[in-house]
Amino acid sequence: MTRQKSPVKVLAIYKFADLPDYEHLAEQILEHCERAKIRGTLILAPEGINGTVAGTEQAIDDLAHWLKHANVFGGRFKGAEAKFSSAEEMPFLRLKIRKKPEIVTLRAPEANPNKIVGTYVQPKDWNDVIAQKDMVVLDTRNDYEYAIGTFEGALDPKTKIFTEFKKYVSENLDPARDKKIAMFCTGGIRCEKASAYMLAQGFEEVYHLHGGILKYLEAIPADQSTWIGECFVFDERVSIGHGLVEGEAILCRACRYPLTPDETKHADFIEGVQCPHCAGPEFAKTRAAAAERQKQMDLAEERGVAHLGDDAVSAARARSKAKKLKQQADRARNYQAGESGLNQ
Repeated sequence: MTRQKSPVKVLAIYKFADLPDYEHLAEQILEHCERAKIRGTLILAPEGINGTVAGTEQAIDDLAHWLKHANVFGGRFKGAEAKFSSAEEMPFLRLKIRKKPEIVTLRAPEANPNKIVGTYVQPKDWNDVIAQKDMVVLDTRNDYEYAIGTFEGALDPKTKIFTEFKKYVSENLDPARDKKIAMFCTGGIRCEKASAYMLAQGFEEVYHLHGGILKYLEAIPADQSTWIGECFVFDERVSIGHGLVEGEAILCRACRYPLTPDETKHADFIEGVQCPHCAGPEFAKTRAAAAERQKQMDLAEERGVAHLGDDAVSAARARSKAKKLKQQADRARNYQAGESGLNQ
């Protein structure tokens, strides 16, 4: 039986490149994506391009080819790190082409991947590298990303934003002591910048996972993997697992924290209103706003109209419900299997 193709193709792409004309290029990309009805976010800066977008298979394939080969880019995006995945529904609300000082914000001018960068490690070699006894394995992502999945034995910098990574390094790592550092992030871009920063701080051997967690989950079979949990992604899929299939995590609509299936069973979880991470008194205003939004969405659903007039909002709710139904079905199958085993 031929497997039916998913209706939405997703492209995550980045490339550090010299783009003094980034503002002009941003306008060109905006026009192209609007014509192709592509959604998502792409960031253009003097140092390169970064982002994730989605559309039809044809639209995304055309965009990737255009970025790498169009004369307007002069070959500067050739060799860009590009990863493709799929989604059952459009995972983005709208299209955003942003112009910023950096494509990944660290605010450290000495961290320039166009000049110096750490040693790339291919996914097939990653397990052996991080298994070395003298290797410090560092997750360069933020705390909410680490919370739902990471590599076995990886350190959590407990950062809220990437700019805090500099403080973590200065307070917890020492070039004289920590001779070997292996780091990873979602798609590889933060590690390129982080590795450039650490080399500038005097660290001698700095390795990073080429293509990031996404490439690893795509290339390494689950039975050979040292990855634990799911990988957070910055769209309505929330998380993905091995083979880049959509994961089971959902997003708290109040505080935007990713939640595992177990966290949705917590007494503090109220769908669309709060979760265990934002149930405290300091989040009272956030909860009130979320509760009103949830009320309006429920009323809109009862009337058979889309809240805010956006199909992606409805798709997000449908995705959340589908995940819950799948979890219930899985629990039922596991229970039945257990009962069957007992009766044998």
